[in-house]
Amino acid sequence: MKLNSPEFKRHVFKIIEIGNINDEKSRLFDVILAVTIVVNVAVQFMETFEELAFLKPLFNAIELISVVFFIIEYLLRLWTSDLLYPGKSKKDAMIAFIFSLDGIIELLTILPLYFLTGFVVFRMLRVVRIFRLFRINNTVDSFNVIASVISEKKNQLASSFFIIFVLMLASSICMYSVEHGAQPQAFRNAFSGIWWSVSALLTVGYGDIYPITITGKIIAIIISFLGVCAVAIPTGIISAGFVEQINKAQIDPDALNVHTNTVIIDIDSKWLDKTIAEIEQESHLQVAVLKRDDVLIKPDPDLVIKLKDSLLTFSQKPMSL
Repeated sequence: MKLNSPEFKRHVFKIIEIGNINDEKSRLFDVILAVTIVVNVAVQFMETFEELAFLKPLFNAIELISVVFFIIEYLLRLWTSDLLYPGKSKKDAMIAFIFSLDGIIELLTILPLYFLTGFVVFRMLRVVRIFRLFRINNTVDSFNVIASVISEKKNQLASSFFIIFVLMLASSICMYSVEHGAQPQAFRNAFSGIWWSVSALLTVGYGDIYPITITGKIIAIIISFLGVCAVAIPTGIISAGFVEQINKAQIDPDALNVHTNTVIIDIDSKWLDKTIAEIEQESHLQVAVLKRDDVLIKPDPDLVIKLKDSLLTFSQKPMSL
């Protein structure tokens, strides 16, 4: 296989982009990437300890090696960007990747190499590398579950956060009105009340600001109870979402008397750019769930399959005589 051949380019694309769990090379690349990210972030953490100053040369060497690895990966993704965006020209595909979320994160992992002694903001960008762990979705399924739960429950979560915000604002104004006269230095304005309400509603309780009047203490007791209930709302929503996702993932194929199979759509897949209805008609399979961008989607017959989609298909088992 020649290095400049389309086959080699497609092979590299599958390894670094598709993340096929059935491909040993792709899985190995994901493991190396995850280890590199964890080690790199761990080095940033250990550099803050004065007791480990004698390891500074080792930390610098690890930093340099990991950044070189990130640069090579970034260049490979640029090179194979036309396979990621098959409908675009080579130039347009490269521009689309550079300004995509993945491309921006990739670039932010490289920039700190040139600003290690510059402004603090550029050194802080090195921590952005940890976000690349979330790109390894096909080998670390927990990230998929978290993303799916948040995406499916986003409306309920937004409503619960709005309730907490209204409760926080109302309690801050109420406490300011009651306590300002008794301790004007502690409750100087409504913002001081907000600081108290946040620590009370989120059950942190720093103790730097607290009511001293009888009325204020009674209100604080009521608000503390309401805070426990308010914080429990998003927790319950997320917990219910996790239970739903786990129930979906733990469907027993034997109980349903079906064969199940997970198919990851790559550049060579015969199902690429076909609809769900066409796939089911040609393969005599039924598509149960489609996962796209970490979100589980109910398969619509007219839905067109795209690159990197993941399909859960099943077929009825033959009845035993």
